[in-house]
Amino acid sequence: MIKAGEGARLGREAARRLARTGCCEIAPGLTDAEFDRIERTYGFEFADDHRAFLAAGLPVNVPFEPEEGVSYAWDRPWPEWRDGSPGAIRERLDLPAEGVLFDVEHNAVWHDTWGDRPAGRDEALEKARVKLAQAPRLVPIYGHRFLPGGRGTAGHPVLSIVQTDIIYYGTELVDYIHQEFGGPGMDRTDQGWNPIATVPFWRDFL
Repeated sequence: MIKAGEGARLGREAARRLARTGCCEIAPGLTDAEFDRIERTYGFEFADDHRAFLAAGLPVNVPFEPEEGVSYAWDRPWPEWRDGSPGAIRERLDLPAEGVLFDVEHNAVWHDTWGDRPAGRDEALEKARVKLAQAPRLVPIYGHRFLPGGRGTAGHPVLSIVQTDIIYYGTELVDYIHQEFGGPGMDRTDQGWNPIATVPFWRDFL
């Protein structure tokens, strides 16, 4: 993780690189008042680089009509922080924790750092909830890509999370833009690409 003071520079650079890809429409960035409302309403704080990224420009979902009878989980992949449904935003924020609980309940997932798994399903779920309550909050960036939150922090690796299938998807926010949308950068298959886990709990699944 880089020094917190570098967060604004990192976020602005990520925003510039996203704009260069031409991948999406970009609306005016979130204002300080909008950030305050979002953080107060949903009970988290953006990391400094994520905040600077969204302040530089807010990526907008392109109107999308799925084929009849086909379900698309991420037909609106960018979180709609400005005018999205509060329920949809809460669902996105809760997704990492809900995915872990799903695997605990249905797939017998249990990490050895949690101690012995209780014999009963309900007891195991309750113990997992306690662990999740102590874990750093993850904030959605795009689809099922997440960045740890926290004012005064920056440079966390971006994580791709589907239940407890968790992988790196960027050494930090600028690298993530390359991995997801193209442009200059190092591919994840390169031997020199070496993200380093920064947050407790979630790194246990990497």
